[in-house]
Amino acid sequence: MEIHLERINSDYLFEVTNSNGHKVLLDNKSKTEGEVQGVSPMELLLMGLAGCSGIDIVAILNKQKINPESLKMKVKGHRYVGEVPSLFHQIDIEIYLEGEISPDKAKRAAQLSYDKYCSVSKTLETTASIHHIVFVNGQKV
Repeated sequence: MEIHLERINSDYLFEVTNSNGHKVLLDNKSKTEGEVQGVSPMELLLMGLAGCSGIDIVAILNKQKINPESLKMKVKGHRYVGEVPSLFHQIDIEIYLEGEISPDKAKRAAQLSYDKYCSVSKTLETTASIHHIVFVNGQKV
């Protein structure tokens, strides 16, 4: 796995490209002048966590011949205040699934993702406690 980063303005804006040519803009969210034009690296880390577990959950459910109509997540990272580096110490995840899905199977798919399969989750759990809750068709399970 390899990525390339290139600074694309005279400020903090960077373009990161993977080996397939897919691009993401990164910027400094805490700068005091100018417009923020990309996601912060820490936001990108949370996005990676959501994407990794989202892929796992869909794959686990697909193996059971279940294909959710939709999957959405809300991920909130809590960082240490006043520390450098300011690591995440807690990450809260809300997973919203819609469709004909057994609540038990949805909950189990999420649990397997965070406990066993998601590489991003397993990397982050060394510094942050990760908590998730699952909603199926609007009902907490």
